[in-house]
Amino acid sequence: MAKIQMKTPLVEMDGDEMTRIMWKMIKDDLILPFVDLKSEYYDLGLENRDATDDQVTIDSANATKKYGVAVKCATITPNAARMTEYNLKKMWKSPNGTIRAILDGTVFRAPIVVKGIEPYVKNWKAPITIARHAYGDVYRDVEMYVPGPGKVDLVYTPADGGEPQSVTVHDFKGAGVVEGMHNLDDSITGFARACFNYALETKQDLWFATKDTISKTYDHRFKDIFADMYEADYKEKFEAAGIEYFYTLIDDAVARVMRSEGGFIWACKNYDGDVMSDMISTAFGSLAMMTSVLVSPHGYYEYEAAHGTVQRHYYKHLKGETTSTNSVATIFAWSGALRKRGELDDLPELVDFANKLEKATIDTIESGKMTGDLVLITTLPDPVKLDTEGFILAIADELKKQLA
Repeated sequence: MAKIQMKTPLVEMDGDEMTRIMWKMIKDDLILPFVDLKSEYYDLGLENRDATDDQVTIDSANATKKYGVAVKCATITPNAARMTEYNLKKMWKSPNGTIRAILDGTVFRAPIVVKGIEPYVKNWKAPITIARHAYGDVYRDVEMYVPGPGKVDLVYTPADGGEPQSVTVHDFKGAGVVEGMHNLDDSITGFARACFNYALETKQDLWFATKDTISKTYDHRFKDIFADMYEADYKEKFEAAGIEYFYTLIDDAVARVMRSEGGFIWACKNYDGDVMSDMISTAFGSLAMMTSVLVSPHGYYEYEAAHGTVQRHYYKHLKGETTSTNSVATIFAWSGALRKRGELDDLPELVDFANKLEKATIDTIESGKMTGDLVLITTLPDPVKLDTEGFILAIADELKKQLA
């Protein structure tokens, strides 16, 4: 068959460890045989980020602004152990944090539901979508080690030369640590609007939660912006659609989520969304079975897997041992990016290919062919455990049938 021709490139951000190995397999076996792939490539592997002083991460985000669509492989956020392992110049910030700060927007993460993989929470009947604010908080913080007694103040100096305002963070009597975080009204407003719009598009209830009883200025600002926007712009639309906007405290939300049947959007601040998306994806079956897309209010889309670089499997791979690593979320990152590129460029054949790639992936699992993590939890009889490449090749066989 003739390859599908793309009009506009998408931005391709390569990554680290086992996901980098799968990245090449997915391209070679599931995309390049069928699509004349046009991509602007950026190597976000940790070695190259270190070599470029992390400029490559900034460049990839700016390229996403140019082309509108990006697909990203999982990357390492270095800690002290990684500093030694890779002999890094410095402990570089999270690439995701850097990219999200440049693009702004909201990350929507939803579990990929297949027959035979049942949620651990037995009352969950429908997927729970996490809407994660993708700017600020701890991901754009500044931190300081306080070596001894002294006072730390938070100071605002008006740009117009007005009188500075300050509050004391803490009067230290000994050594400790201090952290400063920020957020922006514009970013919170964009987050709220994206959540309300997504709820209307998908006809799902929207839940939002912070800890405004403790954080009476920072978190309360989120609560107020959501509430004001809902009353002004969305209340009548939600009522007409038969859906609900619901606000509660984050600890109450966690309890309610566990008792719910699912089928709603749970909007979370940046850190809460980071943590809760891993909980939701694992509880639905596997961390490797969750889609993730950053939707920017400026019209940019960045697709990625919600999980990390699968370090343990990578070390096995380096020893020549067989791995059975689940590539579904990374495949869906590619299909999501290709579908969006097709939608924006009016290429229905590319959209159709992306849909069939996802269906081939799900059909392969539902036929009983799957990776080891799914074999351990499936209710399907006599599942076949495939290694990393074997699973991708099985999807390729199914994809060829569907395209034919």
